[in-house]
Amino acid sequence: MGNTVGEVDSGLAVVVIVVSLVGIVGALVAAVGSGRLYDQVGRGAFSLDRDEASGPPPDSPAGRAEAAEEIRQLVEAKSARREARGEPPLDVDAEVAALMAAPAAPVDEALRDEVRQLVEARNERRIRRGEAPLDVDAEVERQLRDLGT
Repeated sequence: MGNTVGEVDSGLAVVVIVVSLVGIVGALVAAVGSGRLYDQVGRGAFSLDRDEASGPPPDSPAGRAEAAEEIRQLVEAKSARREARGEPPLDVDAEVAALMAAPAAPVDEALRDEVRQLVEARNERRIRRGEAPLDVDAEVERQLRDLGT
């Protein structure tokens, strides 16, 4: 029973220091061992953030055919749900034709003005860099088309 308070305190301090050093070494080993593991989080075959484009371009005939097939599948599913509820089925061909021929919604003038301001600002930067200016009207229409409006 010769332990004094000072001996207990020094023993506790040694234990705390040893455990802390072991923890630091373990953390360093884990960090070095993970490598580029965290860079791969969220990537893979099922990621929506892939660089490579899949499928045909939207404006190509193959792209329009693919879109028509997907619209047909959706309309057929809608018709099947209606039939299950006891309602008359849809005319799938007529619905698909109507959806494929639907004109684009008119563009909000405020959006058009905002896009025009952005294009004009980009043109000013291009001119300052010595590059050829863009055709503002054509660029505004292209940007609106790319936005899907």
